[in-house]
Amino acid sequence: MDFKSKKFKKMFPNLAEELEQGSVTIKINSSQLDGKARENIVSKTFKGYNPDVIDFLRRCNTLEDANEIIDYMEKQNKISTKYAQELRRQLKEKGIRSFGAKKEDNHYNLRRKN
Repeated sequence: MDFKSKKFKKMFPNLAEELEQGSVTIKINSSQLDGKARENIVSKTFKGYNPDVIDFLRRCNTLEDANEIIDYMEKQNKISTKYAQELRRQLKEKGIRSFGAKKEDNHYNLRRKN
């Protein structure tokens, strides 16, 4: 065992044990696809998907935008008053990114620009 291995074991004992046992496996269920094949998978993946209030909040840049979304969803009876209050409290206490990373335009479009 060399110095690097000892240091790694000391810093990450559980991970080192898992690696030594060889019990860790990772299943890979994807591969590189051409544009058309990727497009077909994306369209099937999100077929019938209806974004929820969190999806919309994750697109907001400001607290004002987020509050507008919450107000609108509550008025449209898409969310309950109680849930709207919980969302407003979280927004006020933890900020807009507490709902998750910002979703940019074309978030659901997996096609990559070259």
